[in-house]
Amino acid sequence: MRIKAWQAERDIRRSAVPLDRRLHPSSWCEQTAAEKGQDEVMFMLWESSVPGSGAPECLYREAAQSMENQGFDESVAVSLIPEGLRLARSGDAPALRILTAHYLDALFSAPQDPSCSYLGFEHPASWDEVLSRLPAARTPQEEQPVGVEEKTLAGWVGQLAGGAFGTAIEGYTGQRISEVYGDVRCYVTDPETMNDDVVYELALLDAFESHGRGLTSQDIADEWLRQIPFGWSAEWIAIQNLRAGLTPPESGSYRNPYSDWIGVQMRGMVCGMLAPGRPLEAVRLAHLDGVVSHAANGVYGGMYAAALTALAYVRDDPRVVAVEAAGYVPQGSEYAAVLHECLDMVTRESDVSSALAWAEQRFEQYNWIHVYPNMAVDIISLWYGGRDITESFALLARGGLDIDCNAGLVGTVLGVMGGVPAVWADPIGDRLETYIPGKERLSIHALAERTARLARGML
Repeated sequence: MRIKAWQAERDIRRSAVPLDRRLHPSSWCEQTAAEKGQDEVMFMLWESSVPGSGAPECLYREAAQSMENQGFDESVAVSLIPEGLRLARSGDAPALRILTAHYLDALFSAPQDPSCSYLGFEHPASWDEVLSRLPAARTPQEEQPVGVEEKTLAGWVGQLAGGAFGTAIEGYTGQRISEVYGDVRCYVTDPETMNDDVVYELALLDAFESHGRGLTSQDIADEWLRQIPFGWSAEWIAIQNLRAGLTPPESGSYRNPYSDWIGVQMRGMVCGMLAPGRPLEAVRLAHLDGVVSHAANGVYGGMYAAALTALAYVRDDPRVVAVEAAGYVPQGSEYAAVLHECLDMVTRESDVSSALAWAEQRFEQYNWIHVYPNMAVDIISLWYGGRDITESFALLARGGLDIDCNAGLVGTVLGVMGGVPAVWADPIGDRLETYIPGKERLSIHALAERTARLARGML
C-alpha cells in the first residue's frame, strides 16, 4: 500500500529526536547570512535542518503533503521524492535540477478530486468578500484602551520571549521534546531573538509609517523586496513571485503549496498592536499583509491572530478573547470550521492532556507548520494556561509543532493582557536581532514606542 506524503512526514516527525540545544549552537547565522544561490536553495528545499532547533525538514515532501490536504492527487510527485533525496545527499546538482523540474511539474499538474471536503468550503479572497462573512463586522467593537504604550511594550517582549523560547525546540513532537528536556518551563538555552518571523512585521511597520491607513498590499510587497533577502516556505515562494513581477494577491497564491501554512498567523500580532481595541481594523490590516504570501485559510489565520491581539488590549480573560476573536474570521471557510471545532472541544473538555491528545490525532495529516494544528495548540494554551505565561508556554512545548510562532502569538496576547514576568523578559534584555540589512540590532523599547506612536496616529 502506498505511503502518502502526510504519513511519511508524520512518521519522520515522530521519530526525530531533538538536537539538545544545551550542547549545540543554533545555525541562524550560516542560514541567513547572505543571498542563496539557486543550487544551494534547491538542496535546502530537498533536505535541511531548522536553524534554531535542528529539526529535519524536506520542504518538497511537505509541499506534496499540503497539496494533498487540499484534495490533490500527489502520488506522481511523491513517487519522485526518494530519488530526489538520494540525489540531494549525493550532491549531484545537474541531475537534481532535472528531477526537481519534473517533480514540480507533477506537483502542480496533479488532479484535484472535486468531491474533496476542502472544496466544500467558501474561501473569499477580496477584502469586500471577506468582510461580508465576518459576523463581528455587523456590530464592530471599537474601544479606547488605557496604557497602550505599556501594553504594546509588554506585547513585543512577550512575542520575542516566546519566539526565543520556541526557536530552540520547534519542529518536534511534544513527546520527543519531553524525552530530552522534561517539562519545559524556561528557556532551554541562552535565548536568541533572531528568527524568520519578526522581519515581516518590521517591513509592515515601515510600509504603514509611509502610507498610513491608505496602505496597500503592494506597499507591503515593495518593502519585502526592498528589505528581506531570504524567506522560507510560503514567504520564499512569495518573494520569488514578487521578483518575477507577480503582484498581490497572486504573489501569495500562484504555485504556492504552503499558502495554508502559519506565516500570516505568526505575524498578525503587529496588526493588532497597530489597532488596539479595534479588531475589525486589525483584521483588515492582516488581510492586506496576508495576501502578499498566502491565500484563503492561511490569510484567515493571520486575521485571527490580529483580532486576538487587538482584543487583548481591552479584555482580561484569554478564553473570552479566544471566542470573541472567532467572530473576525470569515464564516463558511474551512479555517472558521476548524476554529469552532477547537473551541467546542476546549469548552467541553476539562483535562488539558486529553485536549492535547485530541489535537494531535485530529490534525496528524497536516504539516507541523500548517495553520490548523498550530491554531489548535494556541487555543489550548490560552484556554488552560490562564494568564500565566510560563504555564501557557509549557503547554505549547507539550503540543510540539511550530513552537516559536505559537509562543510568539500567545506571548503577545498574554503580554498585552497582563505583562511579562522578569524570568522571561530579563534574559532577552532590550535587543532584537534580525537578518534585515541595516536592522541587525534593534532596541525592543524603541520598537514598542514606534508601534504605539503609529497606533496613536491611526486613532
